[in-house]
Amino acid sequence: MSKPQLTKEFWLTALRTEGDAFRTALGGETPLDAPVPTCPGWQLRDLAWHLTQVYVWVNALVPRGVTDRPEHPRPDEPLPAGVDPVVAWTDAFTELIATLDAVDPDLPAYNWAPQAKKASFWHRRMAHETAIHRWDAQMAGGLSEPIESKLASDGVTEVLDSWLPAGRRSGPTNRAGMIALHATDVDQIWYVRLRGAGVALLDTDTLLDSDDHHERATASGPASDLVLALFGRVAFDTLLVSGDTGLLEGLRAG
Repeated sequence: MSKPQLTKEFWLTALRTEGDAFRTALGGETPLDAPVPTCPGWQLRDLAWHLTQVYVWVNALVPRGVTDRPEHPRPDEPLPAGVDPVVAWTDAFTELIATLDAVDPDLPAYNWAPQAKKASFWHRRMAHETAIHRWDAQMAGGLSEPIESKLASDGVTEVLDSWLPAGRRSGPTNRAGMIALHATDVDQIWYVRLRGAGVALLDTDTLLDSDDHHERATASGPASDLVLALFGRVAFDTLLVSGDTGLLEGLRAG
């Protein structure tokens, strides 16, 4: 699996597109007190406020130009009385676009993953955070659109090269074996080896095409369904699965 060489411009374009769709979901016919089925316990207003808090934290974090952990963790507080969640989200999103557009992607910046400590981490992370929650917001109205295939494919890679190695797993950590994930719409395959709490993403560019990876479980389907399954939004059996499919639960992120 060769990692796609994506850019600040790609992630900003995706962020703008997904943000516009999220704004449309907030301003549509679905009431703000509608439950979000993929975020149990949240209404649409809570989802908007959660994303607002993420944006505000990133807006303060990225321009610092240092890699040390921020003194204050990202807040995750309930929506205060009297705050309009649509206005708050719109203001924070507008500032986020301006912040990420202005910053050099190579500027030193903290992140929680085993990745280069550069601002570009947050261009990527905010595009995917917004895409997943746009899907959630649309689900509050009963029907969601797939995540664009190239962005979704990068989202799969982000789960495997950032979330899981950082220990941000919501699935079981006692599974072991090789798993193959195949995004059929972009013809990309990831080989992942689980070793209990450990995880290794294999770079197949260093392997011969004739090598047998001895995968014990496989999941195939559109990249959007793959990344949504990894983040627990849809079941893995939404995909075409085979082998020891219980292994797939070990790839859940969150």
